[in-house]
Amino acid sequence: MDRPFFLMTDPACFDVSYRINPWMKPEAWGAADAAAASAASRSLRTALEAAGAHVETVGAVRGLPDLVFPANAAVVLDGKVLLARFRHPERQGEEPVFRAAFQKLKARGVVDELIDLPEGLFHEGAGDAIWDAERRLFWCGYGPRSSKGAVAVVKRAFGQETVALELATERFYHLDTCFCPLAGGKVLYYPPAFTPAALAAIHARVAEHDRIEASDAEAAAFCVNAVNLGAQIVMARAPQSLRGKLTARDYRLAEVDLDPFILSGGGAYCMTLRLDRTTRDAALRYAAE
Repeated sequence: MDRPFFLMTDPACFDVSYRINPWMKPEAWGAADAAAASAASRSLRTALEAAGAHVETVGAVRGLPDLVFPANAAVVLDGKVLLARFRHPERQGEEPVFRAAFQKLKARGVVDELIDLPEGLFHEGAGDAIWDAERRLFWCGYGPRSSKGAVAVVKRAFGQETVALELATERFYHLDTCFCPLAGGKVLYYPPAFTPAALAAIHARVAEHDRIEASDAEAAAFCVNAVNLGAQIVMARAPQSLRGKLTARDYRLAEVDLDPFILSGGGAYCMTLRLDRTTRDAALRYAAE
């Protein structure tokens, strides 16, 4: 693939009709939110395409509102797809839908191999296994959704180093809600989301000058849940404080109004799954243009 390749999902059946994380408030969801979600999804796709990405869409399925978060469907690297197993019954119906989508992608040569998680383990895809191209390792969250034992499965499936990070709170239930490696070696993260041992693991591998700490307000705006393409970061609307932190380091922001999806506890990263990453690629260095 000659440009970044992302999977997204048609939001036609998206709503907030149940509660499986603290952000979800079904009582706050209204008819106007559905139209706003459709517009927000289009805006995110437009921002990705403007950054040079190719985007394909999985069809909506009634009764599976969180299908709009394909980051949780699988971990993908070097053409291998480690399929997710969801902890909550409300999301388990997504598994055959995404399996079928990946089988079609395999038939086209977009991916090469589908790998199943061993029985007895949960793992919610790239939401809890984030590839760091600079350090050539997976940061792996566990606790609220993914099993600790699945970290070893990620290592075995892809043959790459993994760093296990225990999440400390249901509020930041996936690693992608509180941790984002950036091109150039920086890491945007929200320290209160991690246990002391997880913070120590981060600090051992990321120099202090490369750590960008998100504030409570920045994390609550789902800005850590971002898509990074070189110098470009695509994220939900950011507080001015975070704009300053990132632009001072020569990153460019493409901000999208993702409020309807934040009502379900998701942002730009959750709404996408990147399919083209390989360990052979040189890490993307950022540079001001």
